[in-house]
Amino acid sequence: MHYPQFSNAKETYHAPGSNPRRGYRIVRFSKWKVGKEMTTEMSFVDSALRGWKSNVERADKLFGALSPEQLEKEVAPGKNRLIYLWGHLAAVNDGLLPLLGIGERLHPEFDVMFLSNPDKSVQLTVSGQSLKAAWQEINQKLWDGFLKFSASDWAQRHTAVSEEDFKREPHRNRFTVLLGRTAHLAYHLGQATLARPNA
Repeated sequence: MHYPQFSNAKETYHAPGSNPRRGYRIVRFSKWKVGKEMTTEMSFVDSALRGWKSNVERADKLFGALSPEQLEKEVAPGKNRLIYLWGHLAAVNDGLLPLLGIGERLHPEFDVMFLSNPDKSVQLTVSGQSLKAAWQEINQKLWDGFLKFSASDWAQRHTAVSEEDFKREPHRNRFTVLLGRTAHLAYHLGQATLARPNA
């Protein structure tokens, strides 16, 4: 996945292994310009996005390095396989696109294989390579959408809550969804890390 660089008044970050000379699109982090002091809200969003990005990169490194045989390994005897965990995370992240108002889902077909049915109950129609391509596509579109949100945008309701309900429960916003999905990603990464070969 080609991540833009993070920038603030003190630091500039490139994703590990990225090379801006190879034609990658480099974008300044959000609308918060270098040299301007961050507000508290901006700082919270900045930290949350860094946490999201870090976990997605960990998943890239962990799952992307596994062979087809290794992806068939179960996290514990009789439990989910690594390829199922990866597909589950991809499906959940794909669902964030409409939930956060970024766009339509890219791979709704993943739901049957990775969300609504347990592992091994339906035949997978994706390989490790095709799942890797979909994972990167989904997360790149999410990241592009994240960078367009201001701190105020993150405080707005997500699409699964009505305007009326949001008035009573303002915590049901985009930012809360981001935090929850980051925790979900980190939880399953922990499972996968323990189960991966040579862990």
